[in-house]
Amino acid sequence: MLVKTKAIVLSSIKYQEKSLIVKCFTLSDGLKSYFVQSAYSGKKTNPKIAYFQPLTLLEIEANHKNKGTLEHFKEIKLATAYQSINTNIVKSTIVIFLSEMLHHSIHEEEKNENLFTFLETALIWLDTNEETSNFHLILLLETTKFLGFYPDNSEKDFNFFEMVDGVFSPFQGTNCLNEHETFLFKKLINLKFDSDQKVFAGIERQILLKILLDYYSIHLDGFKKPKSLDVLKEVFS
Repeated sequence: MLVKTKAIVLSSIKYQEKSLIVKCFTLSDGLKSYFVQSAYSGKKTNPKIAYFQPLTLLEIEANHKNKGTLEHFKEIKLATAYQSINTNIVKSTIVIFLSEMLHHSIHEEEKNENLFTFLETALIWLDTNEETSNFHLILLLETTKFLGFYPDNSEKDFNFFEMVDGVFSPFQGTNCLNEHETFLFKKLINLKFDSDQKVFAGIERQILLKILLDYYSIHLDGFKKPKSLDVLKEVFS
């Protein structure tokens, strides 16, 4: 079936000498993997490698056979050409890290328009704003709304956050954050992309990042720690 849709590149893996296997989160069909033959060829008719950088926003036309095999692009173009993400070291590091996180987190082979629209809007915001120190933290927390394990805020006055059930508790059980960690987590829940970016110190961001990675690990089977995590920590140290 010939499909025209927007797509977000989650990963690309070199196959043999000149080809790529590209995993995308599409607006029309959720997760899809594509085979790009001779991606590294210099011919003008071939897709540019730049199209398959982490979290690039594409408009594609593709043949979807929906048989569990690799699909094939017919046409590709940029849906949004980033102005700063690819040249700003902090933003590009954030994007590489988040692409790994999403690659290991999104498993839906069906459409999720709300998640797609959220990610697309967030990435465009990242590209067009300068103060982005907490962007990765906010995006990871907000994404849990669409993955089904966003924290239950109904008892937010309690001093401890229980990680397994995703609720606030008056008692510090085995799987609870301590009081300081819970305090930071509450501040993050209240944060928006355009909030004051200086609300956290560097060490507090590291604490929150560990909390979010642990939270994802608890709630997603087979979740893997991103290889780019150490680079991200270095950039924000």
